[in-house]
Amino acid sequence: MIEVKDLSKNYGPFHALKDISFSVDKGQIVGFLGPNGAGKTTTMRILTCFMPASNGKVTVAGFDVFRESREVRKRIGYLPENIPLYTEMTVTKYLAYMGKIRNVTRKHMKERLDIVIESCGLTERRNQIIGQLSRGFRQRVGLAQALVHDPEVLILDEPTSGLDPRQIVEIRDLIKELGKERTILFSTHILPEARMTCERLLIISKGKITGDVRISNGSAVSNLTPNTDERPKQTLTLVVSGGEPDTIKETLESIPDIIAVEQAPINAEDTLSFHIHYTHTNDIRSKVAKTIVDQGWNLFEMRSDEMSLEELFLSLTAEIVE
Repeated sequence: MIEVKDLSKNYGPFHALKDISFSVDKGQIVGFLGPNGAGKTTTMRILTCFMPASNGKVTVAGFDVFRESREVRKRIGYLPENIPLYTEMTVTKYLAYMGKIRNVTRKHMKERLDIVIESCGLTERRNQIIGQLSRGFRQRVGLAQALVHDPEVLILDEPTSGLDPRQIVEIRDLIKELGKERTILFSTHILPEARMTCERLLIISKGKITGDVRISNGSAVSNLTPNTDERPKQTLTLVVSGGEPDTIKETLESIPDIIAVEQAPINAEDTLSFHIHYTHTNDIRSKVAKTIVDQGWNLFEMRSDEMSLEELFLSLTAEIVE
């Protein structure tokens, strides 16, 4: 649905984006995660045709952002960080105005207004002046204007910025509900929000994509992109018996994708513990178990020591040093 290839943006000598590449499949909710100033907003402005790029190729729903921007804008709903609301208008009149700008026909206008007002939880506020709404409800109005023309893709820039904890939960739940029917890419630097909302994260640091992270059952699993030299690591802890420590260590180190094996303090007189550091290229657990059984050793325990999202984020955003 979204394809970005070798995208760069330069402001004179300053490189805001440095040949980034990524894709977002149809129906995914993907977080765009990075520190302030990492390049998130610049990328989103290019995706939504608000800003030209210096180099690269971007397509949305098969249309080129630079050569077919009108077709792209028909298919994208955009919520910028600073929402362009007309605070003197009522919610309904504002959304009708935005629908008219986006070529929603008069025949379908009432239906679209009713749908977005209900889906964004604005039914009881539809006739209220926008300037009288709380920040949380203004954010809902912003989401409604991004949806009024029924786009296939939603681009949301810091959608929970400045909200209180209750409002954050409400907007997060709304995004998850909208994601059942649409492709969503939204930027944030708030880790708990990303963990609770997304199935996948793209991590950007200093203008480069440094990680592509899958969120599974609260755990973060990363596959780094070709822009970085290091390969992501994971740790497996084993408790075994029946062999000499040095022999077990050397045998485990011979398994492909294992980076290092460290012996841990002994748990009991007849067992040995090892920490295995390996890449995420392949799941090595079956190979490790088979190796231990083939050697005639006893396997008492094997567990993955998952890296937290916070640890992963810090490691990936520290990859690039100017």
